[in-house]
Amino acid sequence: MSRVRTRPTRDDTCEKLFEAAARVFEEQGIGGASVEAIAAAAGFTRGAFYSNFKSKEELIIAMLEDHVEQSIRRNLELLARHKNIADFIDALKSMDRSWQDPLGRAPLLHMEMILFVARAEKRRPDLAKRLRARRKLITDIVEATLKNSGKNGALDPTWTGAILLALEDGFRLHRLIDPETTPADSFLRAIGDLQRTMGISPA
Repeated sequence: MSRVRTRPTRDDTCEKLFEAAARVFEEQGIGGASVEAIAAAAGFTRGAFYSNFKSKEELIIAMLEDHVEQSIRRNLELLARHKNIADFIDALKSMDRSWQDPLGRAPLLHMEMILFVARAEKRRPDLAKRLRARRKLITDIVEATLKNSGKNGALDPTWTGAILLALEDGFRLHRLIDPETTPADSFLRAIGDLQRTMGISPA
């Protein structure tokens, strides 16, 4: 008779540490949060933390990487089902975000973590890698939707992707600073306005 495995897998452990770290960071601040506090919040020992990550900084990089990977997967799955730009935007608006990773649910924490890592110059290449992955995702979406709208070649997808990513990050910051005048769907509304301005609305 086979023995039932009761120890969590590495993926299970990492997911619990990610969720716990998000809670501790929001309560205590990233700088003030200790490895011990994160491990305890996840229900693990300090040793269990260090068996997965060498430091708090390494945990943060892993959380950012996981967030980007999940975002890319979700958006590409949506794009596969909604190839028309208007349909894709509508799908984004109606997407259930309650099950997202902790950074997807907490944009302020996401931004704080990026700034925390960016302050360490040696860590900036890690951030650059994630930034390029996000740009490529948006570039791929722009290319696919332009092609499906019959406007392929009308815009430079790479540059358009960079513009849209900067626009998304800008609206996210504005939403955090002044939510009263920055609706939650500002970025998607802006895409719709640009879409109509550029004449790529669906027929």
